[in-house]
Amino acid sequence: MLLGTVLVLLLLGGAGPASAHAALRGTDPKDGTVLKSAPRHLTLTFTESVGLLEDSFRVLDPDNHRLRTGKAQHAPEGSDTARVTLPAKLAEGTYVVAWRVVSADSHPVSGAFTFSVGKASVTTATVGTGPVEDPATASLYKIARYLAYLAAALLIGTAVFMTACRPPDPTPLGRLLRAGWWTLAAATVALLVLRGPYESGDGPAAALDPSAFTHTLTTRPGLVLLARLVLLLPAAVFVVRLLRRESPSRAWLAAGTVLCVGLALTWAAGEHASAGIQVPVAMTSSVLHVLAMAVWLGGLTALLTTLYRSQSAVPPAVVTSFSRPAFWSVTVLVVTGVYQSWRGLGSWNALTDSTYGRLLVAKLVAVVVLLAAAGLSRRWTARLVKVEPAVRERVPEPVGGPPLPPSEQPGAPSASTTPHAGLRRSVLAEVAVGVVVLVLTTVLTGTLPGRAAAEAAEAASTTGLATASVTTIPFAVGSARGKVQITLDPGRTGDNSVEAVVLTPDGGLATVPELRLSFTLPARDIGPIDAELTDKGGYWGTSSLNLPIAGDWMMKVTVRVSEIDQVSESKAVRIVG
Repeated sequence: MLLGTVLVLLLLGGAGPASAHAALRGTDPKDGTVLKSAPRHLTLTFTESVGLLEDSFRVLDPDNHRLRTGKAQHAPEGSDTARVTLPAKLAEGTYVVAWRVVSADSHPVSGAFTFSVGKASVTTATVGTGPVEDPATASLYKIARYLAYLAAALLIGTAVFMTACRPPDPTPLGRLLRAGWWTLAAATVALLVLRGPYESGDGPAAALDPSAFTHTLTTRPGLVLLARLVLLLPAAVFVVRLLRRESPSRAWLAAGTVLCVGLALTWAAGEHASAGIQVPVAMTSSVLHVLAMAVWLGGLTALLTTLYRSQSAVPPAVVTSFSRPAFWSVTVLVVTGVYQSWRGLGSWNALTDSTYGRLLVAKLVAVVVLLAAAGLSRRWTARLVKVEPAVRERVPEPVGGPPLPPSEQPGAPSASTTPHAGLRRSVLAEVAVGVVVLVLTTVLTGTLPGRAAAEAAEAASTTGLATASVTTIPFAVGSARGKVQITLDPGRTGDNSVEAVVLTPDGGLATVPELRLSFTLPARDIGPIDAELTDKGGYWGTSSLNLPIAGDWMMKVTVRVSEIDQVSESKAVRIVG
């Protein structure tokens, strides 16, 4: 049931535009510049290192014909640049440049800008930046990423629980081990196959192209996924030994530890930790964070399975044995989480001013709830250890088995108040909240960090690059009050993506049956242009709003809160050229 919940969240939240982590600092020539002579190169500079694609640059001339350019490569300044050589002679007029790269933490990012030679001209270019990712490919890729996280927690956590706690009936845990290994293997293969179309923005059918797969194997994300598959081979040997209930030697335990670290490293090498500031420290922190998450969340799942599915009595020592690694896992999670939050945010303001910060706040709230559930579990564990000898003298009630009827337990408390029942409920709550934390953690890996967003905004203020426009419009109809937060990206002429979120007066998310958005440019008598928003599950959005002219547009939002109640509000928004 928990896995189904995760998949529902993924399908509802996976249709929006991608959040890439390399933000554009500047272009040479600058966006909109009119040059006296034609440049020999186009150079882009980003906030972190980027990977290049075969089609990283598309340049259209004033007649809307694509230019033949050189191969995209890094400029001498470093790997945080992308450069392409232009033809020796360029005609007079305006050129459109569409670009696409892959950030160091494996997420694709794209955009477009213009420059003119001699004088600006009216361009009829229809080239767009292209979708950051194909919706179908994006959904499949994100589902595979979530399943990989979940499976890693299940595999590593269950293996640690079986090794450290030695449950008397490990049969139910064998199914968890096999499910974790096979799911992680399948998810990794899916990520490897989908990597090519995910980077290029193509549909899932492009995964059948052998050249795309070959290219993937030459990139760092592809090599990281391949390394994970290789590590799963010796992991299978460990799974078999555990299923055979063979007592591991110290050498096997050391090898298993190294193997777990290697698996965790495949996540650290392909996400936030691999780019930005303090990379060695961040990589170490990320590995420890993934391992601690796996030991805690996977171990909790194994403990819950043992309590509910074990066919024999579960000694209290099994529960108390898990308390020690769980405590140290929580400690590691807190320490590494604080460091990673500081590294990703960059400032306190980013907690509320960036999507990354707001997601982080949500994760912190979930972690506090998780810690509260963990504290309750420790209390039930202490009571279990205290009362177990007395219970054993009266009736042989197993921890994991069904409680005997009260009539057969003279003087015993009801089943609903025993430490065994309380422990089951608290551990179940821990697992449920833990899955929520895992979901938020994976969403954070696909969100632009606050520090990178601030760097991009600072670069835009000095280079003239357009940044996303965020507008908040309050509304009131009947007893309903709230506000609509509308994000236009990039907030300039041409194609824009729109994300509209309905918020309650205290800032919480709200759902409405209908949300409409239109744009009018009174100075040119243009509009209204309907944004044609669709419900994306938690927010309303579109990726195909075209605003053809720069100026002060009037944005009108209509919120329907019931079958008969709706309200329209308007606010001006500046669209740059």
